[in-house]
Amino acid sequence: MSDLFVIRGLFIVLITLSAFFLRPFNLTNPWLAGGIGLLCGVSIVVFELRAKEISLKRLIGAAAGSVMGIFGAYLISLVLRQALPENTSTVPFLQLGILLLMTYVGLVVGANKGDMLNLAAFGGVFGSEKMPKHSFKILDTSVIIDGRIADIVETGFVDGSLVIPQFVLRELQLVADSGDSMKRNRGRRGLDILQRIQKMPELHIQIVEEDFPHLRDVDMKLIELAKLYDCKIVTNDFNLNKVAQLHGVDVLNINELANALKPVVLPGETMRVFILKEGKEYNQGVAYLDDGTMVVVDNAKRLISKTIDISVTSVLQTTAGKMIFGRHDDRVHAVYEKHGEKAQVREQANHATPPS
Repeated sequence: MSDLFVIRGLFIVLITLSAFFLRPFNLTNPWLAGGIGLLCGVSIVVFELRAKEISLKRLIGAAAGSVMGIFGAYLISLVLRQALPENTSTVPFLQLGILLLMTYVGLVVGANKGDMLNLAAFGGVFGSEKMPKHSFKILDTSVIIDGRIADIVETGFVDGSLVIPQFVLRELQLVADSGDSMKRNRGRRGLDILQRIQKMPELHIQIVEEDFPHLRDVDMKLIELAKLYDCKIVTNDFNLNKVAQLHGVDVLNINELANALKPVVLPGETMRVFILKEGKEYNQGVAYLDDGTMVVVDNAKRLISKTIDISVTSVLQTTAGKMIFGRHDDRVHAVYEKHGEKAQVREQANHATPPS
C-alpha cells in the first residue's frame, strides 16, 4: 500500500513539473501552468481511486456506453455540418455539446446496466475468472403490496439486488389511484413498502425501464424480464408461480417460505388454542395459530371463545398452507377463559370409574 502512495505522489509531481516547464495552452506564467498540472494530477489519482472500487462489469458497461455515445455524437455532427452553415460558431458549439452529452449519457447508462452483464458467456479470461455471482430478484406487484418482503429483507436473508420493473410501478400507481377505497389503500401500502425498502442501506434497489409492448399481461412481462436478465421472480401469486415454472423461470414464493417456517406439529402432541368459531362438521370448533394456520378441533363447538388444550390427531399439508386437526377431551384437558385464567379443569381422576 505504501508503494502505491509513492507511485501516486511521483505521478503527480511529474505531471506538475511537465506543466511547469512545457507551459501548455500557451500559458506564459509557469506557476499557473504548474498549478493546472497539479490539479490534473490530483484529479487523475482521485479518478483512479474511485475506479478501483467499481466492479469490472460496471467498467465494461461504462466503456461500451461511452464508445456508443461518441459514435452517436459523430453521426449527429455529420448531419449538423450539412444542415447548418459552417461560417458560424453554432456548429462547433452544438457538436461539442452533443459529444459531451452523448458521452455522459452513455457512460452513466452503461455503468448502471453493467451489473447485469454475464461475463462468463464471453469465455476466455472472463469465463475463467471466479467472480461472486450477483443475484438479482424481480419483485412483482402482489409481493410489494403484501409487505412481508420488507421484513424478510431486514433480517438479512435476501442478498444481491432487488429489481423493480417500471411497468410494475405503473401498475402499483394505478391501484393506488383506484376509485375503490380498498384497492387504493392496498396500492398506497405497496408504495410505502417500496419507500421502506429503499431506505435500507445494505440493499441495492434497481429500477429497470425494459418493457415488452407486445405483451399486455404483467405476469408475462415479468417472466420475459426474468429470462432476459437470468434472475428470479419474488411473488406470492400462485398462478404466476405455476406459469413461471412452466417457462423455466425460478420463483421465490413468499407463501412457501412462510409455510416452511411454521412450527412442526406431530400427531399426539398437545397444544393450546383459542376456539374462534364453529366448524363445518358436527361439534367442531375452529382456531387459528399466530401464523394463520387453521386448527380444526373436534368436540369443541360448545367451547367457542374459550382457550383449551387439545391433542393433535393429524396434519394436512395443502397448496394453500397447512391445516391441523385435533380433539378436545374433557376428561384430560383443561378449559381456560379468554383472559387465560383457568375456569374449569376436568381430570380423569375426578370422574367415578364405572363398575366392571
